[in-house]
Amino acid sequence: MTRDRSDASRSGRGRHTDAPSARSGGRADEPRALRDRTRIAQAAARLIAEHGITDWSLAKRKAARQLMLPGATALPSNEDIEQALVDHHALFGGDAHAESLRQQRKEALAWMQKLERWDPLLVGGVAAGWATEHSDVRLELVADDPKTVEMVLASSGIAYAASPPGDDTDRPHGLTQLRIATKGTAIRLSILTPAQRRSRPRKDDEPRLSANAVAALLAGG
Repeated sequence: MTRDRSDASRSGRGRHTDAPSARSGGRADEPRALRDRTRIAQAAARLIAEHGITDWSLAKRKAARQLMLPGATALPSNEDIEQALVDHHALFGGDAHAESLRQQRKEALAWMQKLERWDPLLVGGVAAGWATEHSDVRLELVADDPKTVEMVLASSGIAYAASPPGDDTDRPHGLTQLRIATKGTAIRLSILTPAQRRSRPRKDDEPRLSANAVAALLAGG
């Protein structure tokens, strides 16, 4: 996952930062800083889930302003936001979130079957379970030449556009991203070369699901 770049200006005035700032209180301020980051993450998750904000940097900054926290307050990481979304769904999502996630995974599986020649993996929120109804379905493909994917999409009459990376994903140098708008949820394709997939960093707990794994999830309810 990409870590948000610092939103601070060079002077650092009036801006929230992603890294804790040095304070005169030292360790005495750490519990408070942790509480503030937790509160921001919870408020940002609510904005993302309920208001459809897809720019996580914006959601963090807006949450900090809503909480009337000082400009130097350190913002939570994207991993903090993911956990806050999990907690939000557990408290407020209920059957609606479960059904939304199921439909997103069904859509993912259908596209994975269409794109099976490129060894697709489901990644991101739909794979992990923290996706909101506004989240894109993220598929990672492998191709020696990304243009071959675009050519097949075009010849199949599938409209697509180049996609900038979202705040909830990283973008290795040279990675091609495409976005396909559907009647349901949008599909975001990240196209890697074989070497990029082999060297792509990942967290130990980051799910990357094959089509068989997605089918098993759906079969299990």
